[in-house]
Amino acid sequence: MKITIEWTYHHKGLETTFRSDEMPPVQALLIAEELKKTGKVKHMTFIDQYDSTWSVKEIKKYLKEIETEPSNVTVYFDGGYDLESQKAGLGFAIYFEQNGKSYRTRKNLMQLGLKSNNEAEYAALYGSILELEMIGVHHQTVRFIGDSQVVINQMSGEWPIYEKELTNWANKIDEKLNQLGIKSEFKLVSRKGNEEVDRLATQALNNTIIEGKIELD
Repeated sequence: MKITIEWTYHHKGLETTFRSDEMPPVQALLIAEELKKTGKVKHMTFIDQYDSTWSVKEIKKYLKEIETEPSNVTVYFDGGYDLESQKAGLGFAIYFEQNGKSYRTRKNLMQLGLKSNNEAEYAALYGSILELEMIGVHHQTVRFIGDSQVVINQMSGEWPIYEKELTNWANKIDEKLNQLGIKSEFKLVSRKGNEEVDRLATQALNNTIIEGKIELD
């Protein structure tokens, strides 16, 4: 969740309203405390990315509830397709925080029955969302990072989807995200910026299956 602080400054008859950039809830609480110490804040409101308002008490309760759940989640995904064998290799890595520690889980798999590299990219994205469900991610914003212009731009709503197969994948993905209460943010990177999961997808095509979770320093 991201929070924006909106507050009214009042001093010697002068009154005006300010609005912050989005920030994590913990940071919002710290800044709010500093603002209150000035004695010049007349009114303060916390607003999340869905335009819902929160009180300090509600934010603290929310932070307490998610202490043991995965948070600050970022997903990297990639799909590869071998036209000759008609096999797809899917790879994804998920970075998250839980119980005050940082983790990375990654996984790859081979999938049959797909018809193109674009389908493989969509399948990798969908597979990563199923993995999010497995580790307990729900009702939060998740950033999805990939090197497929087609998938990133179509899922962001920047490009239309004409192919039936890709439309079906996009619908499945939207349905699963809605089911989990996940708000998605998509970011396009170069292939070099996605090399970890590109390697996982290639390894899957070569029948090298990898799955694991590690704690990060």
